[in-house]
Amino acid sequence: MRDAQQINLPFFYYEKVADPGNTFVMDEATSKHIVQVLRMQTGEQLQLTDGKGNLLTAEITDNNKKRCAVTSLEILVIDHPPFTVTIAISLIKNVNRFEWFLEKATEIGVNEIIPLICERTEKQNFRYDRMKTIVVSAMLQSQQCWLPVLHEPKKIETVLPGSPHQQKFIAHCMEEEKRNLADMVNENLSSKIILIGPEGDFTKNEIEMAVQHHFIPVALGNNRLRTETAGIVGATLLTQL
Repeated sequence: MRDAQQINLPFFYYEKVADPGNTFVMDEATSKHIVQVLRMQTGEQLQLTDGKGNLLTAEITDNNKKRCAVTSLEILVIDHPPFTVTIAISLIKNVNRFEWFLEKATEIGVNEIIPLICERTEKQNFRYDRMKTIVVSAMLQSQQCWLPVLHEPKKIETVLPGSPHQQKFIAHCMEEEKRNLADMVNENLSSKIILIGPEGDFTKNEIEMAVQHHFIPVALGNNRLRTETAGIVGATLLTQL
């Protein structure tokens, strides 16, 4: 988290931060935002993060609108959050709703997002570059220095056996024994994952397969939720407890 003084400086993403004293050039889109939108001048300061905990304060040395150059002044290392929360969530037909989920999950503080392909997942194009841009923008908007890991879509059967998390949950709507997620989260365990199904829910076979891999069936409340809403409820419960 940036302190009050740091928040007053414009905040940008740059994948490779430089050591103090080094000068580097921002990409054209960022340069345009700095120079044309914010109208920043040579000598003004800004901040950059690589999404890996590094927070760089830099000074503009050439306010070129296509190739804005900045010089690194100072690097602070921001500690990683004390927990790891992974949301594995089915892709949904409405791309805008999935993008909304990515934005809000990032703002909440989710560390890892795995787009799932389940038996009932409706096909859609997953434009990774666009999705990554949304996650980066949400990280900057919420003043964070750790970028969630965003995966390419994965089939659920490949995710289940590879999950190393200390607590593992699967949220579904079938009428069978489940516990409320809010009652099941252990604050002393720092690594958690929850599976969120498609608009038609997980199949019985998928739920059984998840249970075999030690995922605990849970409910997110009394109401039936859309996929993206369920993802946000799960993210909130896992990151705030």
